[in-house]
Amino acid sequence: MPCAPSPVPRPWPVPLPWAETLGATLHLWQDGHAEVRLALQAGQHNSWQVAHGGVLMSLLDIAMAQAARSRHPLSPGVVTLEMKTSFLQAARGGLRAQARVLHATATLDFCEARLLDADGRLCASASGTFQHLRALPPRRQRAGDPPS
Repeated sequence: MPCAPSPVPRPWPVPLPWAETLGATLHLWQDGHAEVRLALQAGQHNSWQVAHGGVLMSLLDIAMAQAARSRHPLSPGVVTLEMKTSFLQAARGGLRAQARVLHATATLDFCEARLLDADGRLCASASGTFQHLRALPPRRQRAGDPPS
């Protein structure tokens, strides 16, 4: 069983530009569990002034990937193979995505996550399958890319 999430964000285990761009922070990363939080900003709303579904899916995906990654802290990373999301109600204010690994094999983690709003209401849930990478694939030089 993991310890309680920290009220103070902890550093991401590796740089996550998309999570950082969103403003997401990591509060739990232990033994197949993770919690990611976001103080929702106006630019992350949809036309009804509630959290955009893409923001919710991003938080759920990030949280599940971190839960999977927490089982193998020295792994170069994980990739999302598939993800299913259910939107239950509109989300407002501070958001928390809580994720855990349900089952693991040597290379795959099967995860679930739930997204709570500032009032603790369940707003979305997700499940996903994540593959552990042995090494990151080399980046191929493409025509028009600046030299590395």
